[in-house]
Amino acid sequence: MTPAAPSLLRRGARELAELVRTGELRAVDLVEAALGRIAALDPQVNAFVDVWADEALEAAAAIGPGDPRPFAGVPTAMKNNRGVAGKRLTVGSTATGDDVAPADHNATRRLRDAGFVLVGSTSLPEWGITPVTHPRRFGPTRNPWDLGRTAGGSSGGAAAAVAAGMLPVAHGNDGGGSIRIPASCCGLVGLKPARGRVSLAPDLGHHLLACDGMLTRTVGDAAATLDVLAGYETGDASWAPPPSGAFAAAAARGAQDGPGRPLRIAVATAPPLDADPSPADHAAAHRAGELLAGLGHHVEVADAPWRLPGLLDLFTASFGPGVASQMRVIELRRGRDLEPGDVEALSWELLEQAKALRAVDYLVADAAIQGVGRRVVQWLAPYDAVVTPALATAPVPVGALDPDGPDPMAGFRGGADFSPYAAIANVAGVPAISLPLFLRPEDDDAAGLPLAVQLLGPPAGEELLLALAAQVEAAHPWDDRVAPLARS
Repeated sequence: MTPAAPSLLRRGARELAELVRTGELRAVDLVEAALGRIAALDPQVNAFVDVWADEALEAAAAIGPGDPRPFAGVPTAMKNNRGVAGKRLTVGSTATGDDVAPADHNATRRLRDAGFVLVGSTSLPEWGITPVTHPRRFGPTRNPWDLGRTAGGSSGGAAAAVAAGMLPVAHGNDGGGSIRIPASCCGLVGLKPARGRVSLAPDLGHHLLACDGMLTRTVGDAAATLDVLAGYETGDASWAPPPSGAFAAAAARGAQDGPGRPLRIAVATAPPLDADPSPADHAAAHRAGELLAGLGHHVEVADAPWRLPGLLDLFTASFGPGVASQMRVIELRRGRDLEPGDVEALSWELLEQAKALRAVDYLVADAAIQGVGRRVVQWLAPYDAVVTPALATAPVPVGALDPDGPDPMAGFRGGADFSPYAAIANVAGVPAISLPLFLRPEDDDAAGLPLAVQLLGPPAGEELLLALAAQVEAAHPWDDRVAPLARS
């Protein structure tokens, strides 16, 4: 299998599907191109846990011209914390062994039903904890823009695969920035849908923080793949109200005419967590505000009331037991308690903290974090969107924020210094999108790497958020900016 011309897999997923539908491109040729790129580049990037070449080619061979499914023949991959029936589900940990998923996750099934061809599963940090992808079991995933730096996390494998031109889009999920952080590191679009927009079936009925989505190059592909993933599943405990129309249509209107009216937009650069953004990241948010003002929107600098004492500890008290519950499931499955050597040092510390946390204190912390979310949503109410930096620093070097070092909680807190803006959208449940608007300036230690901003939208407001993001993309396109490895 030989590597494909690098430009093919940098084309949009909808465009590739149309080429397959019209017969201009065979699905088998497209999937072979992806497999060739993976074989050629993944030894450097380490984005994949498993590659299912034979099954992917078999699935592609069954797809012919005229297939009505919206993404028929387009290759993609699942993050390795969502079930693909019969395939190993590691969640990045040695503790899981080679256990296989008994059934497809809702996101897996919906992507298959839309015609996507699953070529493999992508890497993540152990249990999806950190904003860097460096699991002890599989090693670091590297950034295609600079192999010495992280691709971000926790959907780092997905972001690296798309940024390196191995795939046009890839699945991810986001419980505290895990789509938007790697998208920002790798020069991609990262959309976190609103709470309840994408079902967590068949495993969960509801989750305060986590949701599924896709890593894409364009706003249009982000919108069109959300159309595939979104919607109620039987047994959901809660779900977002349906949109007025297709998300892809909202993005198309936005690219052509904008959101339909001038919006009131805030620029907020003070991070929710105790961190100081670099001058480049701070300036990027203000540059984005100037761009939006030039598009006719009312833009004002605002002080967001989200920098609360102890917010990181509160988030950890809510997030940590969710991580620990995954390890507890493994203990129950194995019939024994995990030992320190079974998991990374950070995982063990969070497990120990969760076991020491009284049930009543966990419920108090959960209620408190929900209260923070409500206060943030109330503050957001007068605005149609809020602009923040996407990150506080450039992508950190591989090996930084070590989850298996002598002081793992220091690395965990260091993640907040790196990406303090992301988790507040999960706490509030609002949609958020990271856009690779700029490149880091010459005086930055990561000069030339992507420099992203984040837009927060109103509750269940993906239509407006996508229309605005598409307007920004049309006015300030980034399609010609490609990671060096993706050109090879």
